[in-house]
Amino acid sequence: MAVSNQFPAVALLLLLPLTQVLAQSTTECSVENENPTIDENNQLGAIVTTITMQPGVTVTIENSPDSGSFTIIGTELSLTKSLDYEAENVLLVTLLCWKGGVEVNSVNVVVEVGNLNDNSPTFKETNITAKIPEDTKVNTIIIPEKSVTASDLDLDNIQYELTAITPEATDYFNIQGINNPSIYLHKTLDYEKYKFMQLILYARDRAPGSADGNTATATINIDIQQADTKPPWFQPCTFLNADKKVCISSGYIGRVNISEKMTEPLILKPGPLYAIDPDYTLNEKIVYSIVDGNKDDVFLLNSDTGNITMNKAGNTTDTFILHVMATQANNALRYSFTTVEIKVIAKNSHAPYFENSRYTGTVSAGLATLSLVMDSKAPSIPLKIFAADDDFPNKLNPQITYSIQNSSDFTVTRDGLVLTNIMLQSAATITVLATATDEESLQEANTVITVEVTPSTGTKGTRANLQYTAQDMAALGATLAVLLVIALLLLGLIVSKHYANTIKHLVGKESDKDPPEDLSNQSYQDDENPVWSTKDNESLRSDTLENGTPVGQQPSDGFLPLEPRVESSIATASAATKGGEEDKEGKDTDSNKEVKSILTKDRKTVDDGYKAVWFKDDIDPDTKDDVVVIEDQVEEEDDSDGDGDRNEEDEDEDDEQGSQHGDPVVSFILERAQLQATNGNLKPDQDADTEDDILL
Repeated sequence: MAVSNQFPAVALLLLLPLTQVLAQSTTECSVENENPTIDENNQLGAIVTTITMQPGVTVTIENSPDSGSFTIIGTELSLTKSLDYEAENVLLVTLLCWKGGVEVNSVNVVVEVGNLNDNSPTFKETNITAKIPEDTKVNTIIIPEKSVTASDLDLDNIQYELTAITPEATDYFNIQGINNPSIYLHKTLDYEKYKFMQLILYARDRAPGSADGNTATATINIDIQQADTKPPWFQPCTFLNADKKVCISSGYIGRVNISEKMTEPLILKPGPLYAIDPDYTLNEKIVYSIVDGNKDDVFLLNSDTGNITMNKAGNTTDTFILHVMATQANNALRYSFTTVEIKVIAKNSHAPYFENSRYTGTVSAGLATLSLVMDSKAPSIPLKIFAADDDFPNKLNPQITYSIQNSSDFTVTRDGLVLTNIMLQSAATITVLATATDEESLQEANTVITVEVTPSTGTKGTRANLQYTAQDMAALGATLAVLLVIALLLLGLIVSKHYANTIKHLVGKESDKDPPEDLSNQSYQDDENPVWSTKDNESLRSDTLENGTPVGQQPSDGFLPLEPRVESSIATASAATKGGEEDKEGKDTDSNKEVKSILTKDRKTVDDGYKAVWFKDDIDPDTKDDVVVIEDQVEEEDDSDGDGDRNEEDEDEDDEQGSQHGDPVVSFILERAQLQATNGNLKPDQDADTEDDILL
């Protein structure tokens, strides 16, 4: 039992020296860093770690796959080569410690290789070409991701960017994302605009602008191929817009003679009937057909060439409008239409011709557009070309028109006058070809026109280039306004000087038309005006008849003097009455003058008789003498307002003429009477057996 109890203690005592030996052996050698990191691309001899050894201890490198990369120099563990992370990222080296020829210790050193950004991304292909048709749909992937993905040995995250070499190329193409380089179509292509585009694809392992970033590039070539997108175009045609997507033909015209069947293809204007495939790289075959207008099947159309021939003769002067369709042979949905107008006409025996094979003219440079070109032989006469037609007696065919074929500098009117079509800038000699076309038969004739453009004199050209400012126009307007005012003033002076009397008369006549407050002379109102009585009337008449003295010359209290011409009329009437009594036998010529009505439409003459004015109130109703009172006709009272106005105007004109001719008689009486005869003595207090009185 005792032995058994003492055995553990003995074992411990025996193991103690061994433990001490082992403890001493672990401290024989060691390293400063058993797991160092060395960046790749290091310099030769780079120190990995420092070794610590006890005196008498030596250290060696155990042979291993990586031992060739290390060496011990003194107490330093160093590298014998430059490390590459992409080749090896971890190295293991074992150090053996020896003392007295006995290995007393070993130390393992694990070296990690640091990864540096020392590699650029790389593309599988640096020049990539893709061919795509122009009708490719938008958003179609044209270059897949795998074809444009770049690799990086540093295993960095690669970012992509697409830029354009061809202008506007990035409007049509783009990549799907910054980390997805697949290229897709962003906009519809147009072969007529772009047939080839080029772009650059960038691959970066760092953000753009980073100092340690690496970049790779690949060139992307896009070859755009024409597709079958357009229908046939009849030639010639006119583009409807600038993009030249649609071209429209104006049609064709032709002529055939009546009752004649032509065996050759018809000659059409502006040229043969044909169409092209505007997708010219494809150039599909075109097939022609007549779809309408071929009455009685007079014409035939070659489906391959488009030539029109006659199946039979046209027996009437008729016009055929053929509707022709052109279709692509490989695609019936690609088609277009045009018209062919063919007239059946009477046979034309002669074609037009120019009697002169060459015309010469002259014109100055700097003249305005549509200036006449003058004849060189007679510079004062405009140059005129003429095409004769022997089908007409005078050789003048009204259906002939003229045109210039090879120049836009000149134009020709239907009458053959040559005009400039632009402003010619400098002196030159221009030769053009003029064509005369018979619009009925479509026959043509040609001649040559040579125009000598002489240097400009400078006047007209300078004037044409003058430009006036707003200030110049304002000054001109002010000057014209002042001149207008002066002209109006002068006109007013001339009118006032020469037509003053007429104006005054017209103004007076207008004022007479206004209804006045009192139109009657108060001195003649016997019953209403106490100033003038019947007694005064009798006195006035008796004095006038007996003495022959005008009433206006006899003063009377309360009596307003009559107008001078009324006074003269009364006196003249009195004298005429006495003269009639004395020369009753008609020996005196004055007694034969007829008393004219005051209100008459007849024009007065200088010697137009006389007028006597009497008042109805002065006639004695109890007199036995016959007095005839001629009243106005009923028809005259029923005259329209227009006739009345004309009568008044005639009366005014009569009054003016009487005044101008010196007629001493002026009447203001508004009623008209015709004096029939004269008889006996005129007495104011009794009825007179005469019709020389005008009664009111």
